[in-house]
Amino acid sequence: MNSTKKEPSFLLALTPILVMIVGLALGVGYMKLKVEPIILIAALVAGGIAWRLGYSWSELQEGVIEKISSSLPALMILWAVGLLIGSWVFSGTIPMIIYYGVDLISPQYLVLTAFVIAAIISTVTGTSWGSAGTVGVAIMGIAQGLDVNLAATAGAVVAGAYFGDKLSPLSDTTNLAPIAAGSELYEHIRHMFYTTIPATIVAIAAYLFFGSEAASSGANVSESVLALQGQLDKIFHWNIILLLPVFFVLAGSVLKWPTIPVMIIASLFSVLLGVIVQDFSFKNGFISVMTGFNVTMSGINMEFSKDITKLLNRGGVSSVNSTTILVICAMGFAGIISKTGMLTKVLHTIMAKVKSTAGVIISTIGSCLTVAFVTGSSYLSILIPGEMFKDFYKEKNLAAKNLSRTLEDSGTVIVPLIPWSAAGAYMTATLGVPTVEYLPWAILNYMGVVFAIILALTGIGIAKINKDAK
Repeated sequence: MNSTKKEPSFLLALTPILVMIVGLALGVGYMKLKVEPIILIAALVAGGIAWRLGYSWSELQEGVIEKISSSLPALMILWAVGLLIGSWVFSGTIPMIIYYGVDLISPQYLVLTAFVIAAIISTVTGTSWGSAGTVGVAIMGIAQGLDVNLAATAGAVVAGAYFGDKLSPLSDTTNLAPIAAGSELYEHIRHMFYTTIPATIVAIAAYLFFGSEAASSGANVSESVLALQGQLDKIFHWNIILLLPVFFVLAGSVLKWPTIPVMIIASLFSVLLGVIVQDFSFKNGFISVMTGFNVTMSGINMEFSKDITKLLNRGGVSSVNSTTILVICAMGFAGIISKTGMLTKVLHTIMAKVKSTAGVIISTIGSCLTVAFVTGSSYLSILIPGEMFKDFYKEKNLAAKNLSRTLEDSGTVIVPLIPWSAAGAYMTATLGVPTVEYLPWAILNYMGVVFAIILALTGIGIAKINKDAK
């Protein structure tokens, strides 16, 4: 094998990306195939091109391993959330939130409420995944009990969860964007108000006016709620201490304790609560600690009525296996095109003809979307364009906070709308609604991009580098 590496041409660099785009459009969109084989085919095409460029298999394998390794923290959190959901169903925590939640929330305003609650929790904790995996799961259960459109509810949860992920100083991406762009954290957060506040207003208005149409008639809701509560009452005992694991997880997020240990401890504590508080039987009339541990791994698998079975038979580490496979396939593809410089080549070519301020920002948006679409990684969609455009913004006399805001608008919040991304797969696995179904209702996520383009074209909210900064 020739050890000399050739630089890919634009056409060669673009080929595996086009294969993936066309394959996903036709295979998933039209033929309803699985995503994973299509990503693997695109990875094979990228590997063939890499071989022609002089890369050995060991070098490509190194790039794949690096990308998969970088995704392991996210996968470990995903497994911990599966553990947590299974234990919270076992203990009665999630069923209790559902039981009382259907009394407190009006079906007419549930979609709006889902957005507001998820936004508050994610802002306080700085975690979109934690917000969706805790209050989001409970809200989805309430939506099912109230017969509210699940896609609308899930979309509102995702939008609210990423409101905080985008603005909270506790969020990793909120800290990462100014680091990549060279701006300051709180200056970056304030600058994001230009796009986030208008997007939030549009989202709230849509949830307020269209959310009511997602709910069923009052009579049907009343009957379904009473039936749901009656069945839950026969299975579980309610006790205020069942909320302790929820408060522990939220406290851990606020105090910035390590996420995975907090979730595991909360899961084990929930199993103990299930043994102490509940006395319904799975086997032999007795709930054992070992049964609880099994539930955390495989989820509850019991025969109840149709609605209750759909509501409770969920969670467990094994429930996220398909998500894990999807992420590993996506990271394998990303590893090859990153290692060989194909992605960088495509992005550099895009920038070659950009002249105006609007063109710079719109090109940044396009680059973030490209990286997000191809890699499915919110981190890469911030880091790669951030490194590429940082000096270019200085040349155009644009303040770094413009770049950091654009990275968030078109990177962080767009990734959960991509089915094969870790975030999209997580939201689907956690909320139980396919990404393409909740996408239209995740209004905040894509309206941020719309307002970013509007600001770029009008010049409103575009900060120049002042003399002191120079």
